[in-house]
Amino acid sequence: MITPLVTKLTYRFDRLRSIPAGILDGASNTFLLIIAVKAFEAGPTPKSFIAAAGNIGLLLSLWLVPLAERSRQPAMRIAAWLMIAGAISFFAAAALPTLPMLILAAVVGIGAANAIIPLTTSMYRDNYAPRERGKYVSRTFVVRIAATAIFGELAGRLLTEDISLFRLLLVAFGVASLFGAWCLWQIPSKSLIHISDSLVNKTSVDDTPPLPISPHGGEELRTGIKFNAFGAMRFLKTDRVLRWTLTSWMLMGFANLMMWPLRVEFLANPKYGLLLDPHEIAIYTILIPSVARLALSPLWGWLFDRMNFFVLRITLNVGFALGIAAFFTGSSTVGLIIGALIFGASNAGGEIAWNLWVTKFSPPEHVAEYMSVHTFFTGVRGIAAPLLAFQLTQTLDIAGIALVCAAFIVLASLILVPEIRGQQNALKQS
Repeated sequence: MITPLVTKLTYRFDRLRSIPAGILDGASNTFLLIIAVKAFEAGPTPKSFIAAAGNIGLLLSLWLVPLAERSRQPAMRIAAWLMIAGAISFFAAAALPTLPMLILAAVVGIGAANAIIPLTTSMYRDNYAPRERGKYVSRTFVVRIAATAIFGELAGRLLTEDISLFRLLLVAFGVASLFGAWCLWQIPSKSLIHISDSLVNKTSVDDTPPLPISPHGGEELRTGIKFNAFGAMRFLKTDRVLRWTLTSWMLMGFANLMMWPLRVEFLANPKYGLLLDPHEIAIYTILIPSVARLALSPLWGWLFDRMNFFVLRITLNVGFALGIAAFFTGSSTVGLIIGALIFGASNAGGEIAWNLWVTKFSPPEHVAEYMSVHTFFTGVRGIAAPLLAFQLTQTLDIAGIALVCAAFIVLASLILVPEIRGQQNALKQS
């Protein structure tokens, strides 16, 4: 049962967690790539691995959810331990500053921060009332965005002053991971235990009822005979809305994730003629988008709680397509600013929709599983997209790649148009 105290504690510590999360956002989206390009002159493959690091974590989240169920531990405790592992990887990279260690730190540190998302989404469903989830999560995103912007400005200046100071940033990322782990430990959460009706009254480690997810999973857990990480994929067979939504998201997400790391490549690589320093890169990839995200996150949170989800998703898709086209098809300052602003505005709503959409469609007891399927496919495209993007830049014009990706996002939006009426009818029937 959702109580005012649980909601209060969740909001307090999740808002605190947004500070280190914002710092790690800057690490994953900009600074680890800048370090790879400027400090190590990394080639396409190392840059691809760094760009895909967070998505490796999303891919592995499909295994994390059933492992969390088997552990019988509160979900946020498991999430905290993963963040501690990420902190250790960043400290190790700072102590041994080589390109392989940088890649390892990115994969473990950023991967851990992303792998826990199905656990936090399940926690949001348990601890926030349905009509308030978007509001509370969007408010924490405001803090997270502000932290990203402030840290981005400071870190950009630091690397511009002396690129060899990147080791200080790696230490900062490690400290942020540790603080994030402490915040997660304080958030009330249930254990993700598969239970049958006869076990409903059994309490979890923190004396709150464990979250029931799937009846057949409980039998697997109790007997220990079978353990299938792909069990959550069964929902793709039975839930048509889930299938079509994930199909659309695959097209849109693949295109968007191809262009995401190429923003740094476009601004930093001499072959494109811009050759901006780390501070200038941070302005276009962090500071300007963060201004738009700060301004619009509360609005998107309010709209998420009240608007037809598919209309919201299509609106965001159009914004991503326009932002990509504006950013990459011209090298003028005006084009870069417009592209960064549109991207930031769309990303503000995209973060909320991406993190919470399953709470609108999945049965309450299946939120973690639905989200693990969603994050798994995000991880698949998130690993493949940067690899493809950096390889394509070796032979194709980056503006042409951007226009093709924008077209894929438009196609993804068209797939969702028939679903608008379906959600409206479902709401009328309920």
